[in-house]
Amino acid sequence: MSAIFVFPGQGAQAVGMGRELYENNAAARAVFDEVDDALNQKLSDIIFNGPMDELTLTANVQPAIMATSIAMLRAAREKLPEYVAGHSLGEYTALCAAGALSLRDTARLLRLRGDAMQRAAPAGTGLTAVILGLDIDVIRDLCHGTECDVANDNCPNQVVVSGARGAVEDVLARAKDAGARRAMPLALSVPVHCRMQGPAADEMRDALAHIEIAHPSATFIANKTAAPMMDVNEIKDELVYQMTHGVRWRESVMEMHNLGITEQIEIGPGNVLTGLAGRICPEINAKKLEI
Repeated sequence: MSAIFVFPGQGAQAVGMGRELYENNAAARAVFDEVDDALNQKLSDIIFNGPMDELTLTANVQPAIMATSIAMLRAAREKLPEYVAGHSLGEYTALCAAGALSLRDTARLLRLRGDAMQRAAPAGTGLTAVILGLDIDVIRDLCHGTECDVANDNCPNQVVVSGARGAVEDVLARAKDAGARRAMPLALSVPVHCRMQGPAADEMRDALAHIEIAHPSATFIANKTAAPMMDVNEIKDELVYQMTHGVRWRESVMEMHNLGITEQIEIGPGNVLTGLAGRICPEINAKKLEI
């Protein structure tokens, strides 16, 4: 039997996540304290007490989800399995869990990532939305020739699109005409995984050039290729590439099955990835980490 740890992306957050661990587990408390110190900010206070609108700011929520996920992992003291993967920002968490990135570097990179994403798309210029009930190829056709990109191929009949506000709104209208069950904007402060994030990708490339990435201690399945990726230079390129290109999560889960992975364990707030696995590949036993 082969297993994989998977780590969630933005949208999994909730005010109060990790607070009980912080109060009762020294290993988890050390994670939150180190992230606070790395960012020179009491991020843990925002995580535990809110307000929600401050937690969901892109620059806060990305290191917050990562910190909570790593705190859960270290509190559980689970041995790392053969494979790791993450959805979007969860890739940084997966690489931290596998020892490729230090906790401090991961926190600082995610703070920069969030700030850069906001700078790349001033408020009101972009939009991220979800479309339910249409095949991925239909949605790609709807986006073709527009300023709207496929941001997440999450599972069959669940696709996220992102880009310039007017283009996304037009794609949503045409998706409804094409028979989509639902097509609606998401509560994200920036458009994600789209061409509008080109300036943010440039910032991440510059930042990663000064960061040491070690060889991961577990096989990393990348969003870019939906396949194992272990070369450190390829991993750096992947973290830049994902800023402007979509998350191939459906294909990644299918690749897990092809690699003989039979158990997927989600580590972090929420259970989104556990639910997606059941829709993509029921043969994989998907569950949340129990602490």
